[in-house]
Amino acid sequence: MPTSLALRAAIAAAFSLACGAAAAAPTLIQAGTLLDKPGQAPRGNSTLVVEDGKIQAVLDGFVGAERYPGATVINLRQQFVLPGLIDSHVHLVSDRAGTEGALANVTTSAAAWAYEAEQNAHKTLNAGFTTVRNLGDSRDGITLALRDAINKGWVKGPRIIDAGTSISATSGHMDGRLGYADWVQEGIHTDNVCDGPEECRKAVRLQVGRGVDVIKIATTGGVNSKIGAGVGKQMFDDEAKALIETAHLYGKKVAVHAHGKDGVDLALAMGADSIEHGTLLDEQSVKLFLKSGAYYVSTMSTVNGYKERLAANPNAYEPSVLEKIKWRIGITGKSFKLAHKSGVKIAFGTDAGVSKHGRNADEFEYMVEFGMTPAEAIKAATVNAADLLGVSAVAGTLEAGKAADIIAVNGDPLKDVKVLKQVPFVMAAGKVFKQ
Repeated sequence: MPTSLALRAAIAAAFSLACGAAAAAPTLIQAGTLLDKPGQAPRGNSTLVVEDGKIQAVLDGFVGAERYPGATVINLRQQFVLPGLIDSHVHLVSDRAGTEGALANVTTSAAAWAYEAEQNAHKTLNAGFTTVRNLGDSRDGITLALRDAINKGWVKGPRIIDAGTSISATSGHMDGRLGYADWVQEGIHTDNVCDGPEECRKAVRLQVGRGVDVIKIATTGGVNSKIGAGVGKQMFDDEAKALIETAHLYGKKVAVHAHGKDGVDLALAMGADSIEHGTLLDEQSVKLFLKSGAYYVSTMSTVNGYKERLAANPNAYEPSVLEKIKWRIGITGKSFKLAHKSGVKIAFGTDAGVSKHGRNADEFEYMVEFGMTPAEAIKAATVNAADLLGVSAVAGTLEAGKAADIIAVNGDPLKDVKVLKQVPFVMAAGKVFKQ
């Protein structure tokens, strides 16, 4: 009997060891072409060794299970492999807008919005975007909770850098009461709007207390703002200064919604980390960008969302908003061309939510149309965006020690950036999401 017990213990130990070895076996991704470091030339036949959600090594040639016994081999020998893409400006809760969106705001529960946000995260990851910066949603904390659920592995989605609820002055672009009757406005929270430096400092601190990763503010009006006050500056200098200084005090970067030059220049002068949209730039704006080192996130593909909704319903937007939409469509690309040729740092961002989720790669076509090479556009959606979001240690390139956020496409995106609109393989944090 003792011998039998000893034998059983030995078998159990061996089985446990074997199971552990199997669990620890790496995944080998064999890439026909590998753009491991966007901005540099791609490599030829290569193998990525993935283990525990991270890249362990990048090897020349096709390395197989003969070198790594028990490894899972993923054959992408006919594909172009590159880092997971990064969208620096999304709104995951919804992509309903205009009159449809206004109705949804008063008929949809927070729970329903949460399910919609998870679905949009799924669409985004399916499109090859493994990291996003979510720049403002409802105060219910839906995307903050989604961020945490993804990190815990409860649901599938991209890595989320979240801004919580965006901040503006009263009647500014982030005032959720705009366009609604008085009795509806009474039920809308306003702790994200501020007037005067003290209120603005408090508004930032409230978002910091909610656990946000980044602060989003608006120094100008917006195209979708339901107020006929244009897209110029709608915040005083001391208010913008208080917002940005307070965010930086807590170690948070600041993304600034700004269309008009006056609001762009104000934000840059006060130390903004990125300008979102920046529809009206001039040479002075460029000088401020270059002096401050801020990033420009142009979100040009928003116009696709506008065009598609108007094609389906000419009354999709109320007149005061429609006028601004027509202006935005007509001027798109002008500031991007100026910023690019002047050497301003540019990060990829779409404003998905205004445009449709899952269609993020549409932005690449505008970036190339208005001056970038495909290689520059890809770098903006990987290396540059990772730098802006503060995730360069884990994303943006495929190097040993970084997260295994990997996509593959059919064709060469360095020759035709539209290839990135169809992504047949997606791995996020070492887990295959799409194959």
